[in-house]
Amino acid sequence: MLDTALSSLAGLPAFAAYFALAVVLLLLFIRLYTWVTPHDEFGLIRANNPAAAIAFAGAIIGFAWPLASAITHSMSLLDCAIWGGVALVVQVLTFIIGSAALKQLPQRITRGELAAGMFSAGCSITVGMLNAACMSY
Repeated sequence: MLDTALSSLAGLPAFAAYFALAVVLLLLFIRLYTWVTPHDEFGLIRANNPAAAIAFAGAIIGFAWPLASAITHSMSLLDCAIWGGVALVVQVLTFIIGSAALKQLPQRITRGELAAGMFSAGCSITVGMLNAACMSY
């Protein structure tokens, strides 16, 4: 029983390394995403704007999903970081394309229009799912 526990704990350094990389990539995504969007996500969420909270949560899920796939399928930390970077770029582009598809998307989110927030979240999560599936190499 002790051997099993020790064997299990042998994976702890790899877990810590991948988890730390994931947190760094997530924070980088949040910083880049909030820089690209013309509205202040955190300010709007603090002001109890549900559209902003839904859209931002969708973006985070849409990024985390392919990041989880990259962690699962990567052969090294560098490989994981590269594919995490791809997921980051794809998710930011998703907001840009979504904004072009639905005119005045950021302004509508700022006004608290739930339909706009749900559209943005839906796009982010859908693209994130497809992105994750494509990373199962």
